[in-house]
Amino acid sequence: MKAIELRKKTKEDLGKELIELRKAQFSARMQISTQQSNKNDQLGKLRKDIARVMTILTEKEGAD
Repeated sequence: MKAIELRKKTKEDLGKELIELRKAQFSARMQISTQQSNKNDQLGKLRKDIARVMTILTEKEGAD
């Protein structure tokens, strides 16, 4: 997901997106730890997406 797309969303939508990303991150961590998945690169992508969403949320809060 791109930062441009995230900037178009509202704070509420970003909050929901953040929750979904954290759930996906937890699920991916559990699958890797139980050796059900070997997609280690997925964790890095999720972590970066979470950071993007949090950055945009901070920008929007600072603008208010």
